Amino acid sequence: MKKLFFYFIAFISIPYALKAQQETLHKFAPLPYAYDALEPYIDKMTMEIHYDRHHRAYFNNFTAAIKGTELEKTPMVTIFASISTQPPAIRNNAGGYWNHEMFWNCMKPNGGGTPSGTLNEAITASFGSFDNFKKLFAEAGVKRFGSGWVWLVVGADGKLFISSTANQDNPYMNTEEKRGTPVFCLDVWEHAYYLKYQNKRADYITAFWNVVNWEYVQNMYDSSTAKK
Repeated sequence: MKKLFFYFIAFISIPYALKAQQETLHKFAPLPYAYDALEPYIDKMTMEIHYDRHHRAYFNNFTAAIKGTELEKTPMVTIFASISTQPPAIRNNAGGYWNHEMFWNCMKPNGGGTPSGTLNEAITASFGSFDNFKKLFAEAGVKRFGSGWVWLVVGADGKLFISSTANQDNPYMNTEEKRGTPVFCLDVWEHAYYLKYQNKRADYITAFWNVVNWEYVQNMYDSSTAKK
């Protein structure tokens, strides 16, 4: 009798488990390191506010905006592919949620240095040298008017290019003139740096190179080129 009861409970639990899986497709991932792990380049207070207020707000607003719709079960890249058909509440918050998650992973304690392997070869082939890539990437960040992001992107031809997007847009979105698969990014919204660097965005970008997680970027690059 106890065994039958156990099977009955397991059977009626299946639909709820499947529903829970669908509802948790979009998750708020934990920060990969402690708030103070990127000091002195990015300070603890900035990380606390950036992650636990700004990023969390984008996630909460995004999940609220898609609640009860098919987008709850739709992967982010698919949502981005037709983002022009979505209202601003979804476009802005979907980007803010996803972009930040990638940004955290692009950094790590004791990071920096230079990439290696196929990523380094691709950067050299596309930009002439790693130093020239850094220069062009930094320029794109400094010149971004207002708030936005800078990206290293794998294009449809498999080659790398640098792009800058406004607000919370990204290269996956069908609103972008040049689209591709982003493998590396930098947040140049003021909330990412103002407490420590005030209006000196160039100084923030210079400091950023000391915390780059090139292993993550390499993995993203390998994954994107394997699909082509």
